[in-house]
Amino acid sequence: MTETLPEPALPEAEFCRVRVARAITETSDARSLELDVPQELAERFTYRPGQFLTLRVPSDRTGSVGRCYSLSSAPHEGGPLKVTVKRVRDGYGSNWLCDNAREGMSLDVLPPAGVFTPKSFDTDLLLFAGGSGITPVMSILKSVLARGSGTVTLVYANRDEKSVIFASELAALAAAHPDRLTVLHWLESVQGLPTVEQLTALARPWAQREVFICGPAAFMDAAADALSRLQVDRKKIHIEKFISLSRNPFEVEDATGPESDDSGEPASLTVELDGEQHSFSWPRTKKLLDFLLEKGLDAPYSCREGACSACACRIVTGEVKMLHNEVLEPEDLDDGIVLACQSLPVTDDVAVSYE
Repeated sequence: MTETLPEPALPEAEFCRVRVARAITETSDARSLELDVPQELAERFTYRPGQFLTLRVPSDRTGSVGRCYSLSSAPHEGGPLKVTVKRVRDGYGSNWLCDNAREGMSLDVLPPAGVFTPKSFDTDLLLFAGGSGITPVMSILKSVLARGSGTVTLVYANRDEKSVIFASELAALAAAHPDRLTVLHWLESVQGLPTVEQLTALARPWAQREVFICGPAAFMDAAADALSRLQVDRKKIHIEKFISLSRNPFEVEDATGPESDDSGEPASLTVELDGEQHSFSWPRTKKLLDFLLEKGLDAPYSCREGACSACACRIVTGEVKMLHNEVLEPEDLDDGIVLACQSLPVTDDVAVSYE
């Protein structure tokens, strides 16, 4: 019998409580959870294919932990939001959800976030997925087929045939779109772990396409190396990275302390968010995200520690410094992309845009 932990009261943060409408067994170690979002929250939970949700997972040791899981549903489907969770050895969040999440249960979630999403559904794509990395890739794939004109090639690596998440759905989509979708399965039980050389050969016919990669770190590194050998433009390569959160984004922390103390004259800040422009005096030691939330703006975020891309924004003018960054590549930084949760002003005037 599973012990039911009490649900703590919601602190005053930007997250919501939703109901699990259905729990679906995908494979022996993966489950999908369909989440019923109340109508009054529908606008806040509008999402783009490839984005993720951050879920609060109860814990009898710490009260709760926050974990990020990609949406495997697609916006055009119009049904409940669906995240897919695969067990990770010694992974508390994934094992708790696979063992305990059930129909009718309430979960606390942050609104959709992330930048692992195509700009156009009419672009031809090459998708690399390993294991549960199929989750955001599936959302992208379905959206392109249903809402665009792009063609898609998916290279999907798994341990064995029984480990293939969405196997029947992928087969049905390939049959329905034979001229637009090609699915290449790679099974470790048959072919061994894919090498850089083998992935290079697989990718070569489609190396001119936009590329999205998600999966275990070793698989993503091998795929990225393969594309580098093929001299694929780095700006065409999108890699989804999830790093375990060291703090709980569902707990409100005291904002006072050395970071909140003024140090010198504040910077002049202009922010474009949701089609509106805002102007503020930005304290030199206040992180951009913390400051915007303090001012009542609905700025996107998830981990608040530089370990995901949920709070990414673009510096239009001026300069900031980031205290920590585990996800943005040098090319992203060259394009002016920064993490709001880690950014402090450097110049006297800074303009930021959330795209």
